Amino acid sequence: MNIEDFPMLKEDLIYLDNGATTLKPQCVIDKVTEYYTKYSANAHRGDYDISFKVDQEYEKAREIVRNFIHAKYKEEVVFTSGTTESLNMIANGFFGKFLEPNDEILITQSEHASNVLPWFRLSRKLGVVVKYIPLDEHHYVTLENVKKSITPNTKVISLASITNVIGDERPIKEICEFAHENNIFVVMDGAQSVPHRKTDVQDLDVDFLAFSGHKMCGPTGIGILYGKKELLEEMEPQNLGGGMNESFDSPNEVYLKDLPTRLEAGTPNIAGAIGLGEAIKYLESIGMEKIEDYEKNLRAYAINKLILIPHLDILNIESDSGIISFNVTDVFSQDVAYYLNKYKICVRAGNHCAKILKKETGVQNSLRVSLYFYNTENDIDNLVELLSNKEKIVEGIL
Repeated sequence: MNIEDFPMLKEDLIYLDNGATTLKPQCVIDKVTEYYTKYSANAHRGDYDISFKVDQEYEKAREIVRNFIHAKYKEEVVFTSGTTESLNMIANGFFGKFLEPNDEILITQSEHASNVLPWFRLSRKLGVVVKYIPLDEHHYVTLENVKKSITPNTKVISLASITNVIGDERPIKEICEFAHENNIFVVMDGAQSVPHRKTDVQDLDVDFLAFSGHKMCGPTGIGILYGKKELLEEMEPQNLGGGMNESFDSPNEVYLKDLPTRLEAGTPNIAGAIGLGEAIKYLESIGMEKIEDYEKNLRAYAINKLILIPHLDILNIESDSGIISFNVTDVFSQDVAYYLNKYKICVRAGNHCAKILKKETGVQNSLRVSLYFYNTENDIDNLVELLSNKEKIVEGIL
């Protein structure tokens, strides 16, 4: 679907590592190039025509994001460098102010490092307790297990909406409803979900959301921190400097600008923000529901073929997303990735930044195929053919 829009797919490449980053359509490349060649000035700094053009394009991108995730106010959309920075800002800038010793944060053992390590640091710094919600037999999060994990000390639940190895979709809306009944905040890591399906933060009633542009056909180095306006008003800026202050005359006389500017210190990734806006317009022109349905059908096609290969161990036969994690029996995952690379097939191998998941699955490393709407059944057929002959795999890595 829309293969012709992606220059890299003209290079006889089969790209199946979309969970790590996605390819860029020509319209996004052109939009970024337009900024650098026609109005490459700073944002919110100059008093001349091209600087005004930058301001318009930069804030237009913010409005595109606001509409895309259905945020109530444009001030609730903060540009960051990506999901990692957004989650760190949430943990340190907001919860670092309010959490106290023995307060509890609930995550799972299948979270990405970006949704684990910031909470670990708060645990060391503040004495808060990081606890794990038990996963079911499919390594899924259930509302029942969330409820069982909550205690009077629980203050935060921080979960990926879709995980990057198991690929399960969590019941975030139901979790938010129950959490808020118990005065618990919910943080959503949307890195693997926002690019693939419609996201409505008001319907979910999530308190914070983080996601990255490069996983949704946008540039690298740009991401979004969404937070309810009243919560962002309480967030402590993690970076102080140009653009985010009104005045500073002494250590005790520092006055900051309004949201979201106070949380975007320094020169922003202007090209990245404008490119992200263009990427969202592109995705919406296809339709998020259409993208979701296409990926689910393509995953089903892949699974139906992969399960017939006896030497494949699939970690997540049943899953809600385009993520398929597996191993070739008795062959190191990176070696298999090296073998596939010889045939211009790109897959991910390793622990996928989910290093504590091994405690749950017993699997240290795996191969990961992660699909997007520009992948095809022919891509899957080529992958299956190369994986079907174990002797060929072993010979290919020697």
